[in-house]
Amino acid sequence: MMGLFSQAGAHLRGTSKPRGGPEDDRAPEDTEPDDTSVLDENEGSIILSLISQLRVGMDLSRVTFPTFVLEPRSMLERITDFMSHPDLIFGAETCKDPEERFMRVLQYYLAGWHIKPKGVKKPYNPILGEFFRCRYDYPDGTQGFYVSEQVSHHPPVSAFYYISPANRVSILGELRPKSKFLGNSVSTNMEGENRVSLLGSPEDGEYVITMPNMYARGILFGKMVQELGDTCTAKNEKNGLVCDLEFKTKGFFSGTYNAIAGRVRHNSTEVGEVSGRWSHTMEFKNSKSGKKHVLFDAVKDGDKVVEKQVPPEDQQEPNESRRLWRDLTRAIVAKDMEAATDAKTAVEDAQREQRRKLEESGAKHVPRFFEQRDGRWVPKFAVPSDPQTAPAAVQDWIWGSSSPPPPTNPSTPPTNSK
Repeated sequence: MMGLFSQAGAHLRGTSKPRGGPEDDRAPEDTEPDDTSVLDENEGSIILSLISQLRVGMDLSRVTFPTFVLEPRSMLERITDFMSHPDLIFGAETCKDPEERFMRVLQYYLAGWHIKPKGVKKPYNPILGEFFRCRYDYPDGTQGFYVSEQVSHHPPVSAFYYISPANRVSILGELRPKSKFLGNSVSTNMEGENRVSLLGSPEDGEYVITMPNMYARGILFGKMVQELGDTCTAKNEKNGLVCDLEFKTKGFFSGTYNAIAGRVRHNSTEVGEVSGRWSHTMEFKNSKSGKKHVLFDAVKDGDKVVEKQVPPEDQQEPNESRRLWRDLTRAIVAKDMEAATDAKTAVEDAQREQRRKLEESGAKHVPRFFEQRDGRWVPKFAVPSDPQTAPAAVQDWIWGSSSPPPPTNPSTPPTNSK
């Protein structure tokens, strides 16, 4: 799940008024242990020193946060959380009812939020030119491929692409984060979308999904808490299907933590309601029959995550996420905050020097995997129509002359990659 001050949020397209006013600056009560952080004296002092330099409404894109709030992976890798439960979407094109296909896509989206680090954390902000790539080897012998790249620094833009040719699914998207300091909280909004295509149902066009806002509350007083809030949408224009989803923040005296609610419509007809908690169980109630069924049970099925296949760090290129941030990750895992700060500073200083040389030469950064076309970031690659030859072609495009991940036993069951 997207983290504290992270590059996630929502582009609210007229659906509801975003939160963020002074009346919302409060830490929810009765939150769950995994969603809260209690700082020690030293950490608290650092946070207070940082916050003393901020002003309400300030853009945080240029603010450097202390290493103890970092989750040990890049945002480019964190996006893969939404590819963790492929069984929810594979085979969706075989559903004859467009409403059923829509619900399968909605399940995929909702199942990605439960994956998160303990406490209030943020992933690393990717540097310009950084990329992450991996392969998924599924138990039935099919494969999925993922690549993401930081294509812009100011404003920050992360482009990503996933495809499983044999399972006839592709996901293309970009994230454009905007974080603000609100007083006792920090909010992160995101312009950007996930665009899901069921390649076996080209007549459906794209399923376009936005994201909720994210809040880190209690950074000045009370308990530090991470929340998802506000409204996002899932939409399939070709079939006239839409779901307005509200991620509900817990009230000061009442409410349920991590609650969601939504309504699915087919043109002007209501199809049903979504309810539950994204960290536990989410259900769908059919408006016609009144019957309910589980969309996703994070408690029961949350550990059934398909493992990412990534080459060893010494076989990765210098600007691949895990190798690039290797020293920082090791220091965070070892809880050596001094070494973590040094490692983070080294990467950021090198990035500033690289940008300075680009500016002096008058050159522009050219992304490796993506290009802008009609205002959107798209892959520099056309997938072969033959599903038999496509996997090898995709792998060759992503890794080229580099070493791809070693093969795995296709009969190995899914495991938790966290």
